[in-house]
Amino acid sequence: MNTPASILSSIDRQLHNQNNHPLSITRKIIASRFPSFKTHNTIFPVVTTKQNFDSLGFPPDHPGRSRTDTYYINKETVLRTHTSAHQADVFHANLSDGFLISADVYRRDAIDRSHYPIFHQMEGAMTWDRNASGPFLKRIREDLESLPKIENIEVSDPNPTIHPERNPLQGTHSAEEVGLMAAHLKRSLESVVVEIFTHARRAALTRGDDLPTKLEPLKIRWVEAYFPFTTPSWELEVFWQGDWLEVLGCGIIKQEILDKAGVSNRSGWAFGLGLERIAMLLFSIPDIRLFWSQDQRFLSQFSDTAPIKPFQPFSNKPGTTKDVSFWLNSTSSAAGGAVGKEFHENDIMELVRGVAGDLAEDVRLTDAFTHPKTGRKSLCYRIFYRSLERTLTHEEANGLHEDIRKKLVEGFGVELR
Repeated sequence: MNTPASILSSIDRQLHNQNNHPLSITRKIIASRFPSFKTHNTIFPVVTTKQNFDSLGFPPDHPGRSRTDTYYINKETVLRTHTSAHQADVFHANLSDGFLISADVYRRDAIDRSHYPIFHQMEGAMTWDRNASGPFLKRIREDLESLPKIENIEVSDPNPTIHPERNPLQGTHSAEEVGLMAAHLKRSLESVVVEIFTHARRAALTRGDDLPTKLEPLKIRWVEAYFPFTTPSWELEVFWQGDWLEVLGCGIIKQEILDKAGVSNRSGWAFGLGLERIAMLLFSIPDIRLFWSQDQRFLSQFSDTAPIKPFQPFSNKPGTTKDVSFWLNSTSSAAGGAVGKEFHENDIMELVRGVAGDLAEDVRLTDAFTHPKTGRKSLCYRIFYRSLERTLTHEEANGLHEDIRKKLVEGFGVELR
């Protein structure tokens, strides 16, 4: 058990299901492009290691299984680290050809404006039954032709659908089958990004950004990628405000995953994306901590029914920076506590969160030094404290920082410098 009470107490928040919340609004925008798909938005986040890792082919030594990365409830139960933990169960239930899963996911991670130990993912999949009436290829082709045409878009897709080294074909599929399934996948997801960035453009205009009066075609590109659950695989990038942004990952589902789920008669595609990343872009939200705010000055700015508008900051309070330096694995009596306990960077992130909560805006390593004679290693971390809702006093920040220093000694046997 390495899951703190602060994480467990957030399980019932389900931000992606709260009306008038930016994550819920973002989820609904994406789901609107898949009207026939069955949605799964309320699946409980406690899963078995078999669901989270084994069903997806994670090897026993995969770093994602480590306690430094994953929140364990007990040896065989975790808080899901991705929505794909439910993929095999949904495939096995076989309730629909297409489905969407949206959920809160949990990982021990860095502290900065774009990372949080709880975030939200959305994934979708479409599969076809090879044994259904009518030729398999003909049914995929008909579904592809039924998808709406997309206007005002420039698509770059220079690589072949299949490449023997970079994007290999599965032995269970023919090149023609994959070509049609990939075309259906790409057309479906191009429709999603056009919908998202149409909203983003409108919001940018209301913000007063310097955009052309006549909107130029949206530029997107398909990039070859690797994912453990799909092959061939791609990432979809969008050219936005002078830069290429990665929006999602996708590919043709590995047949072994469908076989293990008991639906070896089906083949298809899947995609996944992070809702925070899209919502921060849509609403110009600068800090991921804001999604968890219960301040009405934040929440009252969003509506499921009104046009999307950029977030208007309600606070620009100053913060304060403090450093903590320490020797690792010290045997000095000054260290005390759990002498020699293994230390991982995510441990200090978790410790800081446990003390300062959302008052810690950024934690980063600024110096690492190994003594040439003793071999002892020294680390220095810089912590930036700031509240997004009020003025954080120096006295309060000093108290938090001193508590962090003490807990480092107690928990990891470090020697403070």
